[in-house]
Amino acid sequence: MSYNKEKMKNWLQVIGERIADHPSWQKIFETCFTDTLDNTVTVLEDGTSFVLTGDIPAMWLRDSTAQIKPYLSLARDDEQLRQTIVGLVKRQCDFICHDPYANAFNQDDNGRGHQSDHTTMTGRIWERKYEVDSLCYPLELAYLLWKVTGETAHLQEDFYQTANVIVDTWRLEQRHEQSPYQFERDTERLEDTLPHQGKGNPCAYTGMTWSGFRPSDDVCVYPYLIPSNMFAVVVLRYLSEILAVQQPEGYEALAEKVRILREEIDQGIKTYGLTKNANGETIFAYEVDGLGNQSIMDDPNVPSLLAAPYLGYCDKRDPIYQATRRTILSKENPYYYEGTYASGCGSTHTFYRYIWPIALAIEGLTTDDKDEKARLLDLMVTCDGGTGVMHESFHVDNPSLYSREWFSWANMMFCELVLDYDALRRRD
Repeated sequence: MSYNKEKMKNWLQVIGERIADHPSWQKIFETCFTDTLDNTVTVLEDGTSFVLTGDIPAMWLRDSTAQIKPYLSLARDDEQLRQTIVGLVKRQCDFICHDPYANAFNQDDNGRGHQSDHTTMTGRIWERKYEVDSLCYPLELAYLLWKVTGETAHLQEDFYQTANVIVDTWRLEQRHEQSPYQFERDTERLEDTLPHQGKGNPCAYTGMTWSGFRPSDDVCVYPYLIPSNMFAVVVLRYLSEILAVQQPEGYEALAEKVRILREEIDQGIKTYGLTKNANGETIFAYEVDGLGNQSIMDDPNVPSLLAAPYLGYCDKRDPIYQATRRTILSKENPYYYEGTYASGCGSTHTFYRYIWPIALAIEGLTTDDKDEKARLLDLMVTCDGGTGVMHESFHVDNPSLYSREWFSWANMMFCELVLDYDALRRRD
């Protein structure tokens, strides 16, 4: 069992009482909050935890963290759940040490997934699309587990070895021309493969770290993905704190590497990652290449530019962020769609005029306006396609048209916004 059923029952009852004036939220919250633990988490014989993304039989480093984060507060008082999360961190570390360039893994060495891709595959790897955020999320989970619950069982030798692998990978990818990584897929869908013989589009040194793919698993047009580099800055700060407090023996050099890398990436964002919107306001670009090319857009997955305060990179009131937010939530973002039922951010990963509940949740999590949070939660419920759960995306003119029947990350982002709304109510 991955959690204490009685503690979960009591927790749901408390949350239900606090959102009793929103019964439609309550029903979906209870369904989504228990579904992830009941149907996606497997505690393996070695004590580690494998977390399915949903209707795809694989574990993403990114998704698994996002699926589990909303349980951290409950884990303070639930030893079983806390150890389940410890087990997830350990499983993530094992996967990263196996291959830091892979984004999704099989539960066993079973050879499932995209084995025909032209890259260095193994039977444990489901997909090997290199994404900076895939290495950010496990560091975030390890840090938050420690800070929220006080747990340190996961901060052992395997964690510090993994942290070293992540830092060395990001340092190498500051100069991608020196990297051994390449990736090509036999497909007509250009978003699924890297151009230029699998090495990606040209770029120059910026101090930032290179990414082949976005959090959507779609290819980067310009390979310095600003939101993912923002996230890297945040988790490197987390790692510095862990190293300073825990003081693991033999990792003094790692602490210095972390400090330097964080400063270089952050300076790269400030130097190369800013542009002007149509109104002449300074905003964050979505992607840049260090050669003068940049894109004004956002993607609904996290990390995104919209999510910058949620990630911890900047304050919600930061003027550059606010200008970026206005741009993203407007027609200047080519993937912002408005329709009969809803408006929000879509993606190259899904169909035209389909928007993502994950992005709607982030829109709510990055505002202090309680009424706006409530509006977004009502919208997400109304646009569930009559299924009682969230989906990857839905059509702004017809929510019964959606992608992915079962997408645990979206379910848990809905839950996270409910919990965030409740916290605001209790501060009134």
